[in-house]
Amino acid sequence: MVSTGVSKSLGRYPRGCTFSQEDWDAIAPFWFPIAFSHDVVEQPVAAILLDQRLVIWRTSQGVSVANDLCLHRGVPMSMGHIKDDQLICKYHGFHYDASGACTRIPANPQASISQRLCLTTYPVREAYGLIWTTLAGDGSEANLPQLPEWSAPDYQPILPSSIDISAAVGRQMEGFLDVAHFAWVHDQAFANRDNPVVPPYDVIPTPQGLRAEYVSNVSNFPKELQHRAPADFQWRRVFNVFLPFAAILRVHFPEDGRLCILNAPSPISARKTRLFSPLCRNFDQDQPLEPVYEFNRQIFSEDKEVVEAQYPEDLPLDLRAEFHIPADKTSIAYRKGLAELGLSKTYTA
Repeated sequence: MVSTGVSKSLGRYPRGCTFSQEDWDAIAPFWFPIAFSHDVVEQPVAAILLDQRLVIWRTSQGVSVANDLCLHRGVPMSMGHIKDDQLICKYHGFHYDASGACTRIPANPQASISQRLCLTTYPVREAYGLIWTTLAGDGSEANLPQLPEWSAPDYQPILPSSIDISAAVGRQMEGFLDVAHFAWVHDQAFANRDNPVVPPYDVIPTPQGLRAEYVSNVSNFPKELQHRAPADFQWRRVFNVFLPFAAILRVHFPEDGRLCILNAPSPISARKTRLFSPLCRNFDQDQPLEPVYEFNRQIFSEDKEVVEAQYPEDLPLDLRAEFHIPADKTSIAYRKGLAELGLSKTYTA
């Protein structure tokens, strides 16, 4: 359940934290996307991850991420500006460099600056058009999702807009992995309610999480393009899950086409999620992208309507809390994986 006492700890947890301490500790070491790279250019950008308010800024040394708080009088650094590679506070003009260290106090230019006057910074990576950070990790890329197709010469990278979801990130992730909902939630987009059967499929553990391979005759083309697939074509969908909250879906299209979708939800709080979904493909690269953006919005908006209505809001890790069917094999393995990370049975996100 949501904790009411986390903010009373000795500063480790964000003020007003909506996660229990054990869940926050289990999640915080992992990488999460917090912004688009193209949005962080000349001005600082504000973001929230796991209830922690962050500021993101770019200098000649690259991108930096820190707590969004000037240590002088508590004004958000995201309200400031950047000049000469310095992040400058809006209130009194305190200057901070790319490492977060204060370099100048305009009101007292000759004063000695304490080493303690330094923003709390976090590791940063740019990948798949996104800026990623970890609040408690060591900076290793070991648990950063791997999507090699993004930079492959025969693939076209595509970056749809993010989608804000008023729901727990675990519920969104499980929905992305669910194949039984195609016929019912996405009937208007690509699936068909007359074809609801989920054939048996395999789920195997991996060092990062799990892999599920699902084959069926449910087309992945939008309704208006489904004539492009042979009538007897078998669609292979391969899910690679990177615990706790990232997954790559690779869809095998006709004529050796491949569509790769990275489902990268960012937990703003226990029940608020910002979904990033970079994708790439090796076909139709001469076609306009607006239909791709619109189809992506349609799919995830249809999912959003359902996920925001689920109750209980939290994803139950106790498998006895909800009923399961054979088609839920991926969901069951996913919930077990989250539990093995140390998340509580009444997981708050």
